[in-house]
Formats: sequence, structure tokens, C-alpha cells
Amino acid sequence: MVKKLSLEEREALLAELPEWSALNDRDAISRSFKFKSFNQAFGFMTRVAIQAEKLDHHPEWFNVYSRVDVTLTTHDCDGLSERDAKLARFMDKAAASMG
Repeated sequence: MVKKLSLEEREALLAELPEWSALNDRDAISRSFKFKSFNQAFGFMTRVAIQAEKLDHHPEWFNVYSRVDVTLTTHDCDGLSERDAKLARFMDKAAASMG
């Protein structure tokens, strides 16, 4: 069973990941990534897709040209879990490495 993050854990996660924001209408976090080109955005999505398969945790995302909008939540617990934290951390590192 996947455990939903407590309020304290959620606040710590958002402090650790300042580019991510809590959504008001659901228990989820979101971030918009901006890249130099469509190719770079697609490369980011490919790297994330491989990691998401390994974690068995898949993002909700939307891509237009060089922008990738991401929402993370865990449907198994109807809210944020450590799965979201792991994937968000990976996404931040992957985006930073594409500089």
C-alpha cells in the first residue's frame, strides 16, 4: 500500500523543490519546464519516461514545442506520496543536466 504524505512531509518536499507548486484543487504538485527546443523537451520526456517505467509511476504531462508542463500525484493513495517526490527530484536533475 502506498502511503500518502503527511502535511509536514508535503511542506518539506515543497521546501526542497522550490520550482514545484502545490495545486489548489487537488492533492498534487506541478511544474513547467522550459527548454531551448522541441528536441530538448522531447529528450527530457524520454529520459523521464524511462525512469517512470522503472518506478512504475507515471506523470501527467503536456508538451508544446519547448515547454513540458507536469503534474504529479499518486492515484493509489489519492494524493502525494514518496513516488511523486522521487520522480520530481529525478525530473529536476534531468532538466538541469540539459542546461
